[in-house]
Amino acid sequence: MTDQPHKSGYVAIIGKPNAGKSTLMNRILGTKISITTHKPQTTRHQVVGIFSDDDTQIIFLDTPGVISPKYELQRAMMNTVERARADADVILFLFDPTDRFPTDEVIELLKTINKPIFLVVNKMDQADKKRAEGKVRELEEKLRFKEIHYVSALQGEGVDELLQAVRTYLVPGPPYYPKEDLSEHPVRFFVSELIREQLFLQFDEEIPYSCTIDVVNYDADTDIDRISADIIVNRKSQKGILIGKKGAAIKELGIKSREAIEGFIGKKVFLDLHVKVREKWREKENWVRNFGY
Repeated sequence: MTDQPHKSGYVAIIGKPNAGKSTLMNRILGTKISITTHKPQTTRHQVVGIFSDDDTQIIFLDTPGVISPKYELQRAMMNTVERARADADVILFLFDPTDRFPTDEVIELLKTINKPIFLVVNKMDQADKKRAEGKVRELEEKLRFKEIHYVSALQGEGVDELLQAVRTYLVPGPPYYPKEDLSEHPVRFFVSELIREQLFLQFDEEIPYSCTIDVVNYDADTDIDRISADIIVNRKSQKGILIGKKGAAIKELGIKSREAIEGFIGKKVFLDLHVKVREKWREKENWVRNFGY
């Protein structure tokens, strides 16, 4: 037993789309609770991940990438960043040194947050160290960081050291959640996210960004879970693309989604998918709210 006090707190992971925020949270938790694809803006919700060990509990807020919102869905996504500003004890600014585009929007946001900020330089398994250090010097001219960490979320390098450093900034306190909990989201949420992840992996262009998933029915039985879900599309023309020739595309989507869900919940799943058109749902506040954003 250690004689150090139990510490707990909230840590927000903030950065540009595709900086590796979800990959980092999955690595810390040792399990996949945040969907990750090679496409930017995969994360839409604030996904809450809970890291617990004997003397620490850290609630991680994995926020959508910082963007200038163009429609109602994106505005709802930016609200989650505001929640992180209010709740977090520490901010992790996740930075991708291989990204050629400026991070001005993130820097402007972080300038308005009066919390300890760690600069976490990710993707060091791919990045050139000298070039990364040069970019860090540029960032240090714009923002003040409490600590700078070089990590590879994908490989796990530097992540334990980052966790130890975060712990020093947390205050003594009891855990907020039972120690075995990994998230505060219900299973239905993860089911919808896993189906959405497959949309990103299977379809090109704007299709994944135009869809959302509505889990209509979830019946958990002892040996099999029966799930019925609607894929909501933005335009009628997208419905045909999703279904595919003789239903081939939606069949493939169903198989891959079912495998992912079975892997996540550890039991057999019967999955029934349907495509529904809700014209311009992303631009209508009531639809965006109805679908849980």
